[in-house]
Amino acid sequence: MNIRQAKDYISHSVKIYLKKDEFGDYKIPVVRQRPIFLVGAPGIGKTAIMEQIAEELGIALVSYSMTHHTRQSALGLPFITKKEYDGKAYDVSEYTMSEIIASVYETMEASGSKEGILFLDEINCVSETLAPSMLQFLQYKVFGKHQVPEGWVVVTAGNPPEYNKSVREFDVVTLDRLKVLSVEADYQTWKEYAVERKIHNAILNFLELKKEYFYHIETTAEGRKYVTARGWEDLSQIITMYEEDELKVDENLVGQYLRSEKIVKEFCAYYDLYNKYKNDYKINEILAGRYEDTVITKAGNAEFDERLSLLGMLLDKVQNDIQDAIVTSDYLSELMAPLKAVKTADSVLEALYKQAELRDVIIEKQQKANALSKTEKYKHKKIKQFLENASRQIAAENADGNEAAFECARNMFNEEVAAMKNNVSVVSEEIKNLFGFVSKAFEQGNEMLILVTELTVNKYSSRFISMFGSDEYHKYNELLMISERQNDMKEQIKNLEIPTYSNGITELTK
Repeated sequence: MNIRQAKDYISHSVKIYLKKDEFGDYKIPVVRQRPIFLVGAPGIGKTAIMEQIAEELGIALVSYSMTHHTRQSALGLPFITKKEYDGKAYDVSEYTMSEIIASVYETMEASGSKEGILFLDEINCVSETLAPSMLQFLQYKVFGKHQVPEGWVVVTAGNPPEYNKSVREFDVVTLDRLKVLSVEADYQTWKEYAVERKIHNAILNFLELKKEYFYHIETTAEGRKYVTARGWEDLSQIITMYEEDELKVDENLVGQYLRSEKIVKEFCAYYDLYNKYKNDYKINEILAGRYEDTVITKAGNAEFDERLSLLGMLLDKVQNDIQDAIVTSDYLSELMAPLKAVKTADSVLEALYKQAELRDVIIEKQQKANALSKTEKYKHKKIKQFLENASRQIAAENADGNEAAFECARNMFNEEVAAMKNNVSVVSEEIKNLFGFVSKAFEQGNEMLILVTELTVNKYSSRFISMFGSDEYHKYNELLMISERQNDMKEQIKNLEIPTYSNGITELTK
């Protein structure tokens, strides 16, 4: 299965394990909650999907790499205590609490979340001294004498033996206590994640042309060559930072993230072309509708790689602007709740300060639970920033009384709403101009199909179109659907084996 399918399966399993009966007890007892064992090559996103699941389900996450643990740290340190049996005193060895179990309790205490996921990575690379204890843990969720708290689901992960010399293959007895999911690298699945995370467009365009380079491992006389999803994501971030500081992106830099000379050379060659296309076509002018006929001619006569790169750059700009608009809309929608609470408070100014402090508490708790996405964190910080700015503005204007103070905050909110609406209009115009350009430049090519598909599958653009509409999207989506149905009908007619006459017209009986 691919990583998205694995994510869905794990998410469903966690939700089922956390189901309770009418008395508040978990329907599936701990001993029957089989831990999930996610097996896949390194760098395909196993850890990333655990973070996403925790964020989406609103539960905590504690992650550990088992390669770092000895028997003592996992099970706890031995100590001697005195106990009495039948009136006689004995020295008995016991164990301190496992570092792993202690981390779960600490996370519960700090975040306030009583349910979560304990994610143990590299589970099949445990030390020799710890290996015998894993069978007990996988069945009973116990390290030493201490059990994983109820409400915490155990998910494990590891690499296949061919990728890691430290791997210990589990025997049947151990595997029979696990739900095993084998995951393979899949570019199309990763692309959805990559677009949302704003992976550099040069990387996405390159991988559209060279999908076989998304995940690549080979053994040569010079050693093992590898390129992973993690490598592409890290490379994206460093390229973005280099571009901000106007530093040169070269093979030496790229080679630190992609460990294959061939792929490094090809990507760097494409990256230079990408920047040339960016300068030649002037993306912002196309999306503003200020392009010359020569640009349309140039795009229409371009080779496939260039056409695909141009479309990718245009889509990247539009989808980034769409995402920003949706995030702003979500922020303003959530901001309404604290503002309504402030309106009815005894002191508007004091209530604004308290609401701002509350955002810090929310951020801190979700961070300690490891369940705070980058987008959610941004939204909470924007709300806090607005509340603090409103407080300062009220103080500066020396607003007299609660009504005047709230009116000041309301005016600030309305200004942001107006700015958001204006931005939505700009983005809507970009979408309109994008469709117009693609229609003129590529006419009946597959580029229009790619454009409609990308806007449909991207969660931000599909939400934007649903919320604010797009006549051009609906027009071309309907035309493509009609075209697809016509092609299906032609294929069906062909399969009917109806006689065709010499003039090419097919006669159909009534």
